[in-house]
Amino acid sequence: MGNVIRTIDLNADIGEGLLTDAALMPFISSANIACGYHAGDAETMRLTIELCLKHNVAIGAHPSFDDKENFGRTEIELPLIEIKKLICNQLQALLELCKDIGATLHHVKPHGALYNMSARNPLIAAAIANAVFDVDPSLILFGLSGSHSIAEGVIVGLQTVAEVFADRTYQLDGSLTHRSLPNALITDEKAAIEQAVMLAEHHQVIATNGAIISVMAETICLHGDGPHAVSFTRNIHKTFTLRGIHIQAI
Repeated sequence: MGNVIRTIDLNADIGEGLLTDAALMPFISSANIACGYHAGDAETMRLTIELCLKHNVAIGAHPSFDDKENFGRTEIELPLIEIKKLICNQLQALLELCKDIGATLHHVKPHGALYNMSARNPLIAAAIANAVFDVDPSLILFGLSGSHSIAEGVIVGLQTVAEVFADRTYQLDGSLTHRSLPNALITDEKAAIEQAVMLAEHHQVIATNGAIISVMAETICLHGDGPHAVSFTRNIHKTFTLRGIHIQAI
């Protein structure tokens, strides 16, 4: 038997007004572009789409709560119909820009608090999935591996992608450690690389209590807003290449 070819998508949240976007692009295969509600505006969206085209990176929407003050990371209780409108409006805005430039919108990944609430709450997950389906049923939905986000996307009829994180720690149940806790983020580059390799090669991760847990890993998120973002991403890309892990969009 020949060697099994391992393939993984590397995604990053970009278009958020940081100066690292262009430096990240050569090392990722998918990008999640802020749609103006937690960060960015029409101009940053356009520039980021053009960067994606230049580097052959799959273009995704990164919709959030309408909350720039808190960078979309504060949970907001809204009626489900309002959540659906939030998603639809942001997707339509990015879709229009894609059409103007001649680009194709590939996927959707909710941002911040909306992402976390969708993972925990099936009603919110269903509202988001239905919004994506209504805008364009061919769009791929990214969600936390093993969460309601994935399950509800499947029920609606969307193609889904199970997302894991190189720079976040995990709880025993497969959920992410809350950002308010001191050990939520992995800031050590060696540790982030080791976690990324374990996820890509074995679909496993070590939880904060030391237990090894299984998680479906189809795309690995590399946050673009940390101080070590470019270094982490470059070296994870290099490590994967050396280990024969093929990086490509879903």
